[in-house]
Amino acid sequence: MTMMNRTAPHSSPTLAFTALEIHLLDRLTEDKAKRQPKKNSLSTYLTKLARLGGYLARAGDSPPGNRVIWRGLSRLTDIELGFAMAEGLVGN
Repeated sequence: MTMMNRTAPHSSPTLAFTALEIHLLDRLTEDKAKRQPKKNSLSTYLTKLARLGGYLARAGDSPPGNRVIWRGLSRLTDIELGFAMAEGLVGN
């Protein structure tokens, strides 16, 4: 995912995320720039994922690395499982 972000940041987020994951990332993390129109790019959603892993997304920060993406993906997986259980999609 980190390399995809560096080589094709303006790609569709559906290359790396399911529709449910995109929905959860939209609900869990606010967009930093509220005045700008929402960009639905791979880079935007990978930054949201990295923020779940502890990335601060400050103006001077370098792009998120493998470790912070891994932590965010691990956390997103746990959240996705919890959401599926709460909705009754699994565990009945």
